[in-house]
Amino acid sequence: MISTVAAVVFWLSLLLVAHTYVLFPWLLARQARGRRQNAQVFAADAADLPAVDILLAVHNEEQVIEEKIHSTFATTYPLDRLTFYIGSDNSTDRTPALVARLQQEYPQIRFRPFSQRTGKPGVMEALSQEATAPVLVLTDANVFFAPDTLYQLVRHFYNPAIGLVGGNILNPEHREEGISGQEKAYLERENLIKYQEGVVWGAMIGAFGGCFAVRRAAYQPAPAHFLVDDFYISLAVLRAGYQAINELQAVCYEDVSDRLPEEFRRKARISAGNFQNLRVFRGLLWPLWSGRAYAFWSHKVLRWFTPLLLLLMLVANGVLVAQGAGWFYQLTLLGQLGLPLLMVLDWVLRKAGQHNRLLRFITHFYSMNAALLVGFWRFMRGIKTTVWQPTQRFQQATR
Repeated sequence: MISTVAAVVFWLSLLLVAHTYVLFPWLLARQARGRRQNAQVFAADAADLPAVDILLAVHNEEQVIEEKIHSTFATTYPLDRLTFYIGSDNSTDRTPALVARLQQEYPQIRFRPFSQRTGKPGVMEALSQEATAPVLVLTDANVFFAPDTLYQLVRHFYNPAIGLVGGNILNPEHREEGISGQEKAYLERENLIKYQEGVVWGAMIGAFGGCFAVRRAAYQPAPAHFLVDDFYISLAVLRAGYQAINELQAVCYEDVSDRLPEEFRRKARISAGNFQNLRVFRGLLWPLWSGRAYAFWSHKVLRWFTPLLLLLMLVANGVLVAQGAGWFYQLTLLGQLGLPLLMVLDWVLRKAGQHNRLLRFITHFYSMNAALLVGFWRFMRGIKTTVWQPTQRFQQATR
């Protein structure tokens, strides 16, 4: 009886992990093959292109804020239809002074400094209350637009069914010394999955927070105590009955994470915020046969619970071996114990100046799943604060 239960737990856990990482992306790619993105769009020279308000919350972003502002206004979109709202969450560096100086060059900037730490959701909600345009573009300080990024995002709102359009964030550089190569590969894969979800179901499960546009009528700000506001906004759009898609032509660029501790901290924070959102939007997980629910389960929820599934699989495998299971379960137990140990080998080789891409992917996988587990623990204990420190910028250049 014990062996039967352990076998069921082992195989079910393995199947669910394999589904979220391998089977779902493969099935989704097959479904998306031959299909096209929304075709009801504004022409680039349309006289009725809508006004756009860009919203940005910053805290101590003196390294990137000038480039961010310049890249935003170096656009093919009509400047007379743009307003850039920037909220400084009690920045203590030169960020406020730099923004104030650039206001002289770009009168479309509206700057609001906050004298106390508020947290990103609070800053974004305050900015959204000031904004009046029918389309809002939410972005991060270290995400730089291409000249046509804004148009590629906004053109889809000609279709009244579209409520949200995500951008295609690219990472142009990476170094083999850190994890930036693994992060780059992960984000490229995620961009493609999000695009395919939009093509197949009109239900991209969560835009990248660094660059996305939302119809003002569909916009619902995240509660002030939420850590991940972009995911809240994305799911609120779907819950309201609108479509959410990803536009691969809306290219923008981000300096990718390179240092594992920095990315671990960020992923743990996102994980805690994701479980906040899961509690609020659990109604979107049903009915199971709907494309939206299937994508939510397959792409996100199972991914978030992968650390627990890996632990269940390990315990079940150990029980099976203890109960006298055959060579197959002995081999799988050896693999489950041995793969994490390869992180030690990766660390030793890195210290010696040698870098193995496969070993670094193993380090990245287990480290990020550990961050998911930490985030889940923080969520269970209760979120204490939503204030944040930005990930260290230009890590590749400062190593």
